[in-house]
Amino acid sequence: MSLFDASEQENRRKALPLAARMRPQTLDEFVGQDHFLGEGKLLRRLLKAERLGSVIFHGPPGTGKTTLARLLARESRSDFRQLSAVTDGVKQLREVLAEANDRLAASGQRTLLFIDEIHRFNKSQQDVLLPEVENGVVILVGATTENPFFTINNALISRSRVFQFEPLSREMIKTLILRAIDDADRGLGRRKIRIHDGALEFLAEISDGDARRALSALEIGVLSCDDETVEFTRELAAESVQRKAVQYDRDGDSHYDTISALIKSVRGSDPDAAIYWLAKMLEGGEDVRFLARRLVILASEDVGNADPAALPLAVATAQACEIVGLPECQLNLSQTVLYLSCAPKSNASTLAIAAAREDVRELRTVPVPRCLRDAHYDGAKRLGHTGYQYAHDSEDGVVAQEYLGVDREYYVPTNRGFEREITTRLQKIREILKS
Repeated sequence: MSLFDASEQENRRKALPLAARMRPQTLDEFVGQDHFLGEGKLLRRLLKAERLGSVIFHGPPGTGKTTLARLLARESRSDFRQLSAVTDGVKQLREVLAEANDRLAASGQRTLLFIDEIHRFNKSQQDVLLPEVENGVVILVGATTENPFFTINNALISRSRVFQFEPLSREMIKTLILRAIDDADRGLGRRKIRIHDGALEFLAEISDGDARRALSALEIGVLSCDDETVEFTRELAAESVQRKAVQYDRDGDSHYDTISALIKSVRGSDPDAAIYWLAKMLEGGEDVRFLARRLVILASEDVGNADPAALPLAVATAQACEIVGLPECQLNLSQTVLYLSCAPKSNASTLAIAAAREDVRELRTVPVPRCLRDAHYDGAKRLGHTGYQYAHDSEDGVVAQEYLGVDREYYVPTNRGFEREITTRLQKIREILKS
């Protein structure tokens, strides 16, 4: 290497942002994803056995998908090639695959092809990969922030292992920040930096599990300070962080995962969790009509007759959202989410209609008992549509009469909330009906 080459490399290194310079060089330096990369876990075992095949990395930004792909190429002694499904098309893909074939034939070395945002390739583009993946010419590492089971061809999924990346924990983020501060070669170790505990906690919290975001804020704070010793305070950390962007896609995984979390939190009677997920969806720009509809459904599905006031409140909220709109209707949504969370729960209505519909589909259709058939026309009596007893004529408002024709009990109320009273009442009603 000439003196000019060394100088050029150093200049390029200086131009790299801190997050890029601090990328781990070995698997031992890699932080996070221990559930599949830890000692004895699947991906680590595949590497040790030299049986690494094609994989799909699924997870949020800043969790190490690109970095790990590079490390896998190094560990498997493969040639690393990278494409982006956003900027590269079939032409570039075919060129890389042709080179991979030539390389394998000439030297026996395989190619690890990393495709970022692989879900953005359409079906025909993904299909181009299939022969080379199946023949082992390339080790495909596809990275996606979307659920691969929804966005990637079944044929490609079936030939790949899917590894889900989780956001880095606060302690992991702190480890990476302190490593960058101490590292004199790749990090900021040539500067005298005293990071306050409050600043460290703030960066670990605000980064939302994204190492890139934390390191970028650290670098901005340090480079914008001219003092010989950088006092990295919480105030400096706050000034160095851009406003947090909520990771939320109204048409993608985040939408379905977050509404699932909201519904399950309400069902589980945790108002604090429920209101957080509501806030996330509102901050992410979710359609308030969608939220209102879900609450109307939830009021019957999970609260039901344990609190009969839940459904009218949810319907009123849906109407209020139409009348008021954002931002004020967030108050209506908040009130209803909190009410439903704290309300007694019953899915007895849900189970009742499900059981009845299953009987309608699977069993012989039950004929309407003659006494219940329409008798408001000439000739009804001749057809035997007689015998109906008017319930209001009885003292209890209930008469011993056949309403179904078969012995079935679909509604089994709980002993929670108002259904406790319904249980007592229904027991008496059924005794009269069967007398």
